[in-house]
Amino acid sequence: MNKEFTERLLALHYVYPKSLQKLLPLLAEDPDLSKLERKSPYELMMLLNIKRDQAEKLKASYRHTLTFPLSETYAKHKILPISYQHPLYPGSLLELIDPPAVLYAKGDAALLAEPQKIAVIGSRKASAYSEKAMQKIIPPLLEKGFIIVSGLAIGADAMAHQKTIDLGGRTIAVTGSGFLHPYPKENAELNNIIEENHLVLTEYPPYMKPLKWNFPMRNRIISGLSRGIVVTEALVKSGTLSTIEHALDHGKDIFAVPGDISSLLSEGPHKLISEGAKPVWNGWQVLEEYQHMTAEKQ
Repeated sequence: MNKEFTERLLALHYVYPKSLQKLLPLLAEDPDLSKLERKSPYELMMLLNIKRDQAEKLKASYRHTLTFPLSETYAKHKILPISYQHPLYPGSLLELIDPPAVLYAKGDAALLAEPQKIAVIGSRKASAYSEKAMQKIIPPLLEKGFIIVSGLAIGADAMAHQKTIDLGGRTIAVTGSGFLHPYPKENAELNNIIEENHLVLTEYPPYMKPLKWNFPMRNRIISGLSRGIVVTEALVKSGTLSTIEHALDHGKDIFAVPGDISSLLSEGPHKLISEGAKPVWNGWQVLEEYQHMTAEKQ
């Protein structure tokens, strides 16, 4: 990696925290960002498809941010920035329509290199049924070395992370805000444990607050990291199913837990099953499905 390019990219991402797709026209014209400081607001306006006043502010902010010791500051706070050119950047994320330009990591970034990752997700209003389902699903996956990926939200996400930790497994939390604004506050202790002993990821610079449109974007990273996705409980219209939409777009395996037909939280998984998701009620079924698919490819 080119150190100078990385410093410029981090400065740009700090003031313009957009996905790689949004930056591609600029990078195509200026691959190492060496000319960015000298570009006119009009050039930035055209390359980034932004308004002139935004381009003027962006140029001024970028030049100012270049004077910051960003890398040293991140290191001081145990934040590892992982650009799309970094060796730890997961190749599976580059297959997304709009890959993150930079990931910010706290914890054991080596987990990103592990191939066996599966997401376990569900409703923020998940009931005790999700917890019971995870007691059946997560242990076999951990036994076979899978890392459990989820979104650190209240409800099913927190259950998945906590169950994994309790069983001595490894987990990755993907969040929708910067590290200075951990969210939600209810999961602060869990967040700290994952930062210290597992891995927390975000595509947002540390100052970014948890804005509502960050979370649908966060969901594509959960999907992109994972080989497959297990859904416990979810409403038909929910953020959980938006994660599934990302997963389907990229050919991921979808597993859904059947539930009580009288529960609204079962309607999401039942809809997925009716559309072709694999119904599962223990982790061995997920593993058997992967063994079957592997055998078919041989």
